[in-house]
Amino acid sequence: MQDLSLHILDIVENSIKAKATLVQISITEDIPHNKLIIVIKDNGSGISAEQPSMVLDPFYSTKNSSRIGLGLPLLQQATQEAGGDLKMQSDKHSGTTITANFIRDHIDRKPLGNVGETLIALIASKGEEMDFVYTHQIGDQIFEFDTREIKLQLENVTINNPEIINYLKKVISDNLTKMNIGR
Repeated sequence: MQDLSLHILDIVENSIKAKATLVQISITEDIPHNKLIIVIKDNGSGISAEQPSMVLDPFYSTKNSSRIGLGLPLLQQATQEAGGDLKMQSDKHSGTTITANFIRDHIDRKPLGNVGETLIALIASKGEEMDFVYTHQIGDQIFEFDTREIKLQLENVTINNPEIINYLKKVISDNLTKMNIGR
C-alpha cells in the first residue's frame, strides 16, 4: 500500500466485516516526541483469544474465500520499517483496537495520504449503517468529526446523500488544510 490512509481503509473494512456499528479513527502527530500514532477502534465481533497472533500471519485469513490476509501484516511491516510497532487488543464481545506507532520523521515512513477522502468514501458507502468518529491531533490543534452528531442535525436527509457528502468533504478538507494536513 502506497500510503497510510489505504492501511486505515483496509483495517476499517475488517471492522465492517466484523459487523461493527461504530469505528473510531484517531491520528496523533506528537511532534515533540517525534511520533505518529494511528488508533482504529471498533465495536465489532472482535477476535478470539487464540487468533491475535495468527492475524499477523499473511497466510492466515478468517475469510472462507481467501487463505491470505495481508492487511494487518502489511501495516505491521510499515510500522516496523518506520521504527515503530503494531499493537492489537481484541475481545470477542467488545471489538478490536489496532494501534500503529511510527517514528514521525523516519525516512521510511509512508506518507499519511488523504485520510479525508478515505473517510468520505467510508461515509458514502457505509454511513447509513454505521458511525465513524475521526480525530486528528497535531500539538494543541484538534479536529474532531463524528457522524452521530451530523445525523442528528440532518433529520430526514441521509448522510450518504450526494449533497451532504460534498458538504462533508469540504468541511473535512477545510479543517485538515487549516491544520496543514494532507499537503
